[in-house]
Amino acid sequence: MAPSILVVIQSNPLVTHRPTEGLRIALGLSTSATSLTIVLLGQARLLLTNQASDIVDAEILERHLPVIQELQLAIVVPEGSSADLTMDQDFAIREVPQSGITSLLCQADRVLVF
Repeated sequence: MAPSILVVIQSNPLVTHRPTEGLRIALGLSTSATSLTIVLLGQARLLLTNQASDIVDAEILERHLPVIQELQLAIVVPEGSSADLTMDQDFAIREVPQSGITSLLCQADRVLVF
């Protein structure tokens, strides 16, 4: 069975390039025979909103988001995120309670945090 990889992005994309870099790396990892899930926490959820122009390295993000959307990579956000932010629903977004995110962290074979 292929290892499961969890890419957790928690940095604020309005202040640092790390969230955009995390998505770029997640996209690269998705090409291998692995189970990949992206978890967006806190301000990192802005990556999937219309505020992308204010994000550090927005031009890189704009190149990779359509591919992530087309591949329907699994994206997990905390429960209630859709009430806080208007995220693009063309992505494979799933809202999960905090306990579910904790379970994903515990069950993953590899975890990368940005």
